[in-house]
Amino acid sequence: MCELLAMSANVPTDIVFSFTGLAERGGVTGPHVDGWGITFYEGKGSRTFKDACPSSQSHVAKLIKSYPIKSEVVVSHIRQANRGCVSLENTHPFTRELWGRYWTYAHNGQLSDYQQKFAVSRYQPVGDTDSELAFCWILERVVQQFGDREPADLKPVFSFVAQLADEIRALGVFNMILSDGDHLMSYCSNNLCYITRRAPFGKAKLIDTDVVIDFNKETTPNDIVTVIATRPLTDNEQWHILSPGEWELFCKGERLIAV
Repeated sequence: MCELLAMSANVPTDIVFSFTGLAERGGVTGPHVDGWGITFYEGKGSRTFKDACPSSQSHVAKLIKSYPIKSEVVVSHIRQANRGCVSLENTHPFTRELWGRYWTYAHNGQLSDYQQKFAVSRYQPVGDTDSELAFCWILERVVQQFGDREPADLKPVFSFVAQLADEIRALGVFNMILSDGDHLMSYCSNNLCYITRRAPFGKAKLIDTDVVIDFNKETTPNDIVTVIATRPLTDNEQWHILSPGEWELFCKGERLIAV
């Protein structure tokens, strides 16, 4: 299956260290060779880089690893195709506009017998994956539930999305990352974890390649950074392992909701 990576931080932060570890799983330490993508939020805008090549071989991925784009919210994905051909349009993350915001989504897993359930009209998939169709269906249900204007409080929106994710999980494996550019939601079907780094910072060592970073030299005492991944990326830190059906909501690195 695919692997997910996301970040929520209270200051613009680069994800070079974590992405370097994830990229190795795209053909070196893992079988996820069917494309990759990453989205960085900057204010209300976002930058997305995608490639249908394995992340371990991609020249675009090399750019990301060498160019520290700083962002408060990042969503990334490496793909091992099961539904849909290997192509750019089937590469995550997927983005759609809702309430004047870019919403970004990535999924790890495989669904079955989903076509009739995911009836959509307003939001149409571009590719032919179960993942993108599920995303379109989620957004349509959100609009049906909350209307065309953004609610003052978005926490009930993400709680509703978690209910929809419970329904989708009945169709197969559904690990999900979703962001509106401010909030970052993670939903676990079987494999998802996170770590929140804050002062006092220490050193971290990647599992997938021989890279060590001393966060104390790269941060300030006020920095808070949460990283979400399918599997732990470092072997000398304590990652929180989510249980099936558990979901979390983060904003500026802090956990807002844990269910």
